[in-house]
Amino acid sequence: MKVDNEVMALLSASRTEDNKLFITGGQLDKSLYARLDKTLKAAGGKWNTKAKAHLFAGEAADAIENILMTGEVTVPQDFGFFPTPPIVAKQAADLAEIGDGMMVLEPSAGKGSLAIAAHAAANDVQVYMHELLPDNHAILVSLNLPMSGVSAPGDFLQVEPKPVYDRVLMNPPFDKKRSDIHHVFHALKFLKPGGRLVAIMPSGVTFRDDALTRDFRSIVEQRGGHIEALPESSFKQSGTMVGTVLVVIPAAA
Repeated sequence: MKVDNEVMALLSASRTEDNKLFITGGQLDKSLYARLDKTLKAAGGKWNTKAKAHLFAGEAADAIENILMTGEVTVPQDFGFFPTPPIVAKQAADLAEIGDGMMVLEPSAGKGSLAIAAHAAANDVQVYMHELLPDNHAILVSLNLPMSGVSAPGDFLQVEPKPVYDRVLMNPPFDKKRSDIHHVFHALKFLKPGGRLVAIMPSGVTFRDDALTRDFRSIVEQRGGHIEALPESSFKQSGTMVGTVLVVIPAAA
């Protein structure tokens, strides 16, 4: 996320003290403060009225140094991450038809909504998770789901496929690079015979006419899968109004 010049000027003139960031220059107008606060939240800072400063988990100077050097701040949405609302996670888990003792894979697991839903769907479910973003990875580890595990942080597309999973439950990245389709194609390689994949995807997969999307729909059809629309604004609380669908794809025969 690019940081505008007015916010950059404020950060350049700011003062830090341990984990505190103090903005100098007096009262800010509402629009400028909103942009500043959005930037600092993305960097891990939170306003504290008592301290009259934005507080960070570590050194405040370290938190804003990269912003001042690059003019950008990284947010999860830059990686196509939009967390799965619990109601959607349950719908996806229901479609997966998870049985007792099954092994379930969740690629790009985010904050674990799908993993939690999968674990609750049956007895003795083993859920294995992959996640790229370090902050999300730490959250997944803290879930401490019984009989489950989290790989080291990394790109799921670089993980060597092993067809050992009964189910794959996933919310792949939403972006303009068709990452959602690439992630689903890779995830299918992890299914054992008789397995099933359920993915939450942008509704563009139902109508885009590029070669990759046509190939995707062909795979769904060939394997006897289906696509069903989610209610409008299902991901509004996650920060996007994009239309979404649930895609069910059985393992190759």
